[in-house]
Amino acid sequence: MSFTEEIRERLMGVSVATLATALYKRGLRNQVLQDVRPVAAKGRNMVGPAFTLRYIPAREDRNTLAVFRDPNHPQRQAIEQCPEGHVMVMDSRKDPRAASSGDILITRLMVRGGAGVVTDGGFRDAGTIGALDIPAYHNRPSSPTNLTLHEAIEINGPIGCGDVAVFPGDVMVGDGDSVIVIPAEIAEEVSAEAVEMTAYEDFVVEQVKGGASIIGLYPATKEENLAKFETWRKENNR
Repeated sequence: MSFTEEIRERLMGVSVATLATALYKRGLRNQVLQDVRPVAAKGRNMVGPAFTLRYIPAREDRNTLAVFRDPNHPQRQAIEQCPEGHVMVMDSRKDPRAASSGDILITRLMVRGGAGVVTDGGFRDAGTIGALDIPAYHNRPSSPTNLTLHEAIEINGPIGCGDVAVFPGDVMVGDGDSVIVIPAEIAEEVSAEAVEMTAYEDFVVEQVKGGASIIGLYPATKEENLAKFETWRKENNR
């Protein structure tokens, strides 16, 4: 199933928590990246297919500052190759002691139309990255250059990020809490279900704020609540 703008629009309006429940129903229990959080709140979701970069442990004879003079350096090439509308996802081995990237590269990714950037390591210049108009997620700020501990080795292959397998083209969704990975082949059905789930959750919140009990409402085990929901949907164009 190819990624479409309809899928993107659906996923822009749902939470990672809702998506995690939808995936749980399908037996996928560990799709949320662990110890990865927003660099700064954006007030909107990050949505896009994954474009990946894999790091391995650095070896001193291979990772001097001179390697950045190579125009084919994988880190630089990944920034230049990431397609518009995609999320760049970096496997930094859950090690934030050295940066996965900094503000200049992330600015370039933003200007090229990247939908977001994710690492299970850290970013240097995190304050500047947080102020950019591109969603960014990491473990924590990290000032040392990536060469200190990481060697960029492979572009757009399968990776692990935050203890989750990420394949190129999988759909990444980030919100104000965290990031989740939706397998590409089920993104269409999961996005559609999540929209329906979100509508009911919004109805439930309104009912609870009005004094309703959650028993029989969440989950909907009383038919009367389903009837109320249908009326609410019509009234709210949901």
